[in-house]
Amino acid sequence: MRQAIVPNWGAPPRVHALVTTRTGGVSSGPYASFNLATHVGDDPVCVAANRQRLREGACRLPAEPLWLQQVHGIRVRVAEHADDSAELVTADGCIARSRGLVCAVLTADCLPLLFCAEDGSVIGAAHAGWRGLAAGIVEACVAAMAVEPGQMLAWLGPAIGPAAFEVGGEVRDTFCCQDAAAERAFLPQAKNKWLCDLVLLARQRLAKLGVRRVSGGEWCTFSDASRFYSYRRDGITGRMASLIWLER
Repeated sequence: MRQAIVPNWGAPPRVHALVTTRTGGVSSGPYASFNLATHVGDDPVCVAANRQRLREGACRLPAEPLWLQQVHGIRVRVAEHADDSAELVTADGCIARSRGLVCAVLTADCLPLLFCAEDGSVIGAAHAGWRGLAAGIVEACVAAMAVEPGQMLAWLGPAIGPAAFEVGGEVRDTFCCQDAAAERAFLPQAKNKWLCDLVLLARQRLAKLGVRRVSGGEWCTFSDASRFYSYRRDGITGRMASLIWLER
């Protein structure tokens, strides 16, 4: 596994996190090469080999990640035991308080968010496309962690950038009806189209919750085809993984 992104976010030493890129695996064609998703049409044998490389690579994951069946919703999985990894749960967030459990979300334009308490007592990961963000996945994940927001850290991973994410007026209306400040995240284009800053929307929601220590958010999946998968750019493509765990 090459070129993985390791967050620099001031997390306590017992908290480990990384985001994979599209390089370093065995998948081919539109999934080349380090696709980690089983639901996108890639050869299952290749996905299994990539997941094995992820587990056994330089990061040496302590367990199989707790993969989710993501549906752009707000359900948050609360992981408790290592054998939870055998069950595919429908959710768009995951939290853990026990050491050795690996929370994971898969993305290819949607925004991955990683969370931890400043004392390292709990970690979390969330998958936030615009639908999940508007529905409240960030709020749901923060609530499930049950930590004072002022004692939390958040990190925003690679997502489609504000110069590439064109949406319809209904998307803008959805956010602006919830918070007038969301207007700042939309730049008008022709024919009721808008460029949307997904990272800014997430930062606004975190600030409203009281989560002040927020970092990351500087990578655009759409504009960097050599490093990232992008569903908006390619249609048929793979997925990167954002992972977080507590040291055993």
